[in-house]
Amino acid sequence: MFSTLIISQRECRLRNSTLELPWKGKTRRIQSVHMKSHWIRGLLLLTLLTVGIQIAGADSEGGPLRFSVRVGAGEKSPVSGRLLIFFGPLQSASEEMTPGFGVDTEKIWIAAREVTDIAPGSTIEFNPDELVFPAPFPTRKYGDYQVMALLDINHDYAYSGSAPGDIRSPVISLPGLDPAHAGTMELVLTTRIPETKYNLPPGVEMVDFVSPLLSAFWGRPIHMRAVVVLPPSYSVDLKTTFPTVYWTHGFGNRLNGIASSDGAQVQKKMADGKYPAMIWVMLDESCAGGTHEFADSVNNGPWGQALVQEFVPYIESKYRTDAKRDSRLLTGHSSGGWAVLWLEVNYPDVFGASWPVSPDPSDFRNFTGPNLLTKPLPNFYRQPNGRPWPLVREHGKDTMSWEQSAKQERILGEYGGQMASFEWVFSPRGKDGRPMPLFDRQTGVIDPAVAKAWEAYDIAEILRKNADRLRPLLDGRIHLTVGTEDTFHLDESARLLEETAKELNMNIQFTYVPGKDHMSVYDDNLDEKIAAEMDAVARPKAKAVAAP
Repeated sequence: MFSTLIISQRECRLRNSTLELPWKGKTRRIQSVHMKSHWIRGLLLLTLLTVGIQIAGADSEGGPLRFSVRVGAGEKSPVSGRLLIFFGPLQSASEEMTPGFGVDTEKIWIAAREVTDIAPGSTIEFNPDELVFPAPFPTRKYGDYQVMALLDINHDYAYSGSAPGDIRSPVISLPGLDPAHAGTMELVLTTRIPETKYNLPPGVEMVDFVSPLLSAFWGRPIHMRAVVVLPPSYSVDLKTTFPTVYWTHGFGNRLNGIASSDGAQVQKKMADGKYPAMIWVMLDESCAGGTHEFADSVNNGPWGQALVQEFVPYIESKYRTDAKRDSRLLTGHSSGGWAVLWLEVNYPDVFGASWPVSPDPSDFRNFTGPNLLTKPLPNFYRQPNGRPWPLVREHGKDTMSWEQSAKQERILGEYGGQMASFEWVFSPRGKDGRPMPLFDRQTGVIDPAVAKAWEAYDIAEILRKNADRLRPLLDGRIHLTVGTEDTFHLDESARLLEETAKELNMNIQFTYVPGKDHMSVYDDNLDEKIAAEMDAVARPKAKAVAAP
């Protein structure tokens, strides 16, 4: 229940959007969700119940912290989605709260609830104790906090955070709050996140191709999309053909990010002479399940086949490409790094070479910690010594565990999170029609049948089973780079893959950049070095012939 407090106007002060008033010998601050300052100046009496604002920590007799979330009257129709409430320490002013990561993982507590057909102006009574990470809100100590609500309309928050169409409340300051006795406060969903606007410069084009293979799998039109960046000389000499770079992004990126940022960067590098003249096809690998990584999957569909059988021929019919193996080049980072490694290993007769950077686990004997090939299988959350399996490493120190990540992801949404994304690619389909989970999200116990199915996507295992066939095809064609301090310990899996390659006498190049993490690995112009190496494969210099 809202607390009711009546005081005279002269006893309170308004500072910015915060009302200061006396309460039990102390000054309490009230942050209004939707009041304007001129409303307060005209009041002689203040009744918090009737105006719908909250005194932070004022009601010592109230029950545990609860929320009444109202859909703003500005919405034109009922809304549905996953309602998220973020609750954390009071910080400097910001428009939006986001989940914690690394050392800050458990600073932001998150509660969730699915809601359906909520009419504008209607309220949702929200108990933040039922589906919550890391613990029920009322268990937090007395302190200064802030809170925000967000309605994830498209159920994709777990992939990349808030997206166009989502609706959020303001971030509300709650100084001096006792969550155990705070009672109910109201949050209003007022701000709909707008569509991203971007303008493609000349020489940068959007490609949208409907795949027959994927459409047949899903029973509806499925689009393969990319941003194509043409070299500055493309429109000058209309007879020249060019090598083609097939690039794809890491987890959390989308087509709008490629179009608004990555494409422009590639164009500028070519214009400045830092990249050789090539056609860049910047592939979008995001999907409802996370990233499909261009792997054929019983859950996502035949993305690998669709790429090599349909999309690459389409690109080569539309643009002046060299249209030959040595001029089809691959590079990508993180999940994109795994994708281009996968494509080179599985389609070595199509692509000339691959430069994966910081790829997702490439040898499942170390899936960022747990060995998925050993018997008996380990617990996904706990090492044999009882310590948590670390996921995130920052400045040489482990700061976030697999258990924290998986349980946080479970609250953010069942679709699109990192572990869910792996399951959409690697797992068999369950009886409910969805990917089977690798492990129990509460206990960390791994399902042996699912782990066995994942072996089909273990790149090291593919090399072992097909070494004689792949050895000549991959000779000098893979150039993997990762930092020795990779944020997600991906250097450990890469080293096991290197051991496998050496045992099989396969010529695969591995580069470990000292002291670099998942992102800083690109420092010192790694991308430009890769572009130059690509050019050398596609445009080998004529070898000098010695005179007799």
